Amino acid sequence: MKRWIVFLTKRLLALPVSLFIVVTFSFMLVAFMPGDPARVIAGGLASEERLNEIRRELGLDKPVLERYADYIADVARGDLGESYLRGRPITFYIGRYLPNTIELMIVFFVLSIPFGLLIGTVGAYYALLLPDKIARTTITVFQSIPDWLFGLLMIYVFFYLLGWAPAPVGRLGFVETFPDRRTGFLLIDTLLSRDLELFQSALAHLALPGLTGGVIYSAYFARTTRTALAEALHSPQIEFARACGLPERTVLRYAFTVARTPILTYGAILMGYMFGGVAIVEIVFTWRGFGQWSLESLMNLDLPAIQGFIIVVGAASLLVYILLDLLIMALDPRIDVK
Repeated sequence: MKRWIVFLTKRLLALPVSLFIVVTFSFMLVAFMPGDPARVIAGGLASEERLNEIRRELGLDKPVLERYADYIADVARGDLGESYLRGRPITFYIGRYLPNTIELMIVFFVLSIPFGLLIGTVGAYYALLLPDKIARTTITVFQSIPDWLFGLLMIYVFFYLLGWAPAPVGRLGFVETFPDRRTGFLLIDTLLSRDLELFQSALAHLALPGLTGGVIYSAYFARTTRTALAEALHSPQIEFARACGLPERTVLRYAFTVARTPILTYGAILMGYMFGGVAIVEIVFTWRGFGQWSLESLMNLDLPAIQGFIIVVGAASLLVYILLDLLIMALDPRIDVK
């Protein structure tokens, strides 16, 4: 219990510093980004006088250090600013779009973890044999296909050819009405509204983009699983277990015990990577999510929105790594997480 208290104390004390670094990085990255938001807002034909007026309204005419101090003070109060293009607070758009993306990422994880573990385990256990060659070929193929291309192939096969999936027009069909927003998560909100037909439609629209991301990311997870498990299967402790005549099922379980730390670590890294990749899937399937919103903001130089995206992703990554350390400590008390 004492080591848990010490660990949590260290992490909680370091968290404000880590968040400060994330906020500073978000400001610096955007402050020195090429392009002029005022020209994007006003249009290419705007006069220089009009451009200067917009810069004053947005505070872009102030020195960088003064803007940085104002930004830190605003973030400390929970104020991430307002969108240059849409005029509403950034927190409004985070609350509106982030649940859509989390819903999609959960499906990615639910599908990619078991598929990745299965393919990676087969490849590691039958190393250099035919099953391993098939596993490695499968991994290479799906890692080589861009997310957008695989999404389009899924739409062509399951919607256009087979007719199994609904049209990729978003989270619901054109003529369907969204339920009252209670949690922001569509599946939960449809259940709370007791509309089973709408729930089935939401689930059907979620299936294809979820399967697209799940298959793509399972390939990345499978490669890490295969590498870590293959190394574990040739470790001294596993060789000793086999020499003792233990069943192969038991040997494989011991190998997973040895390999679980790198596998879990990559799972946490993969979650951060998903925040970038999910935007492509959202665009292909017209899924109005956090990733698509951030890409649109980047294309339009909506600086507060870009900064808000970086802060959310950075804070989420810090939280995931803390939970990862706690999980590793719980699974293996011998490990001393600094």
